[in-house]
Amino acid sequence: MPDPHDSGTGAGGEVAVLVSVQSTLATEPVVTVARVMSHFGEHAAGWLALSGVGALLAPRRRRDWLLVGVGAVVAHAAAIGIKLAVRRRRPHHPDIAVNVDTPSSLSFPSAHATSSTAAAMLLCRATRSPLPLAVLPLMALSRLVLGVHYPTDVLAGVAVGAAVARVTAGLGGASGSAGISGKDGYGHE
Repeated sequence: MPDPHDSGTGAGGEVAVLVSVQSTLATEPVVTVARVMSHFGEHAAGWLALSGVGALLAPRRRRDWLLVGVGAVVAHAAAIGIKLAVRRRRPHHPDIAVNVDTPSSLSFPSAHATSSTAAAMLLCRATRSPLPLAVLPLMALSRLVLGVHYPTDVLAGVAVGAAVARVTAGLGGASGSAGISGKDGYGHE
């Protein structure tokens, strides 16, 4: 069966985007940082640890910090469930360098993008700042630099993660929805 991501030209569709991203950004320092980000995001473990530390250090915001971990884990689980249903294979093309090991061969959606989006949105709530959102384009690009996801895997992960964050924040109570509370959107009146 032909690969729907490769038009037969050797670098069609999403493969061309991956090749372009890698040829532009995949220097050794960038790949090293992308690997560190990959290990941090693996199975949402880094987000869960950050959630725990935040809950310990900011007892008045404990619920919000714990929701970061809950949202990241739920988002990760949702991504795994979707991966098992969709069963899209990771990029496999001679022009794409795979720069990190992965726990499975399934690609859609990116669990890293999913859990990172949920965690970053919920971190906005916990920190009362939009700054956590800055990690999203970095994590998204890291998945392409590492050659382990198609661009649509990452975009779908962001969408699923945002939905999980909204639901998690809504269930979390008084602070409002992820990234949106108070008049300025980050908990300040």
